Amino acid sequence: MKILGIVPARYASTRFPGKPLADIAGKSMIQRVYEQAKKCQDLSEVIVATDDKRIFDHVVGFRGMVVVTSADHQSGTDRCAEVALRHPQYDVIINIQGDEPYIEPEQISKLAGCFKDANTQIATLIKKVKNEQELFNPNSPKVVVNKSSEAIYFSRSALPYIRGQEQQNWLQHYTYFKHIGIYGYRADILQQITKLPVSPLEKAESLEQLRWIENGYKIKVAETEFETFAVDTPEDLKNLLGR
Repeated sequence: MKILGIVPARYASTRFPGKPLADIAGKSMIQRVYEQAKKCQDLSEVIVATDDKRIFDHVVGFRGMVVVTSADHQSGTDRCAEVALRHPQYDVIINIQGDEPYIEPEQISKLAGCFKDANTQIATLIKKVKNEQELFNPNSPKVVVNKSSEAIYFSRSALPYIRGQEQQNWLQHYTYFKHIGIYGYRADILQQITKLPVSPLEKAESLEQLRWIENGYKIKVAETEFETFAVDTPEDLKNLLGR
């Protein structure tokens, strides 16, 4: 099985323009993500996918693999699908977030391992919620999982609702999971899901993965113990450097 890691990277971020080129202790964010991904032995290759010449030239400068993609993509998933079409030799595509400079190679390996099951269409990672701040943070989506380790639902709310208990006690009565935003897809499934129209659930929660569930696709989940540190704003970067 050949697995391709793709790191989507765009320059025009509303909250943090030029984020992939932000300096983190002497290296750019995109270089750090790329180098961490390259450490994963389960990946046959890693490619940065960008629509920006500045990012393209920078990746070439540190001798990384990079391709230019359309500027019209609405999501990293769409950008991955374009690259995957150019590389039909790969069976599985892993979408590696370009704003997590310290992603652990073990996380990528755990996700890749989900595809040893021939029935896996899409896969992602989850992590146990440890405190109330995580549980009730709408920017940290929660995942409801079935006994087959498949995601039933993703929500910005804390689900399920624990009836008859005060919210501060919910973690004592149920094991909640939060979503770790890295995805893997069978190559053919990736092409299918990017052709789906925006769904009502996706629109309501602003979570792309709900489109796939609503259309009947199965999302396998694997649990990780590693935390992720995504950088969405300049303030996030300051916090990351200071941790």
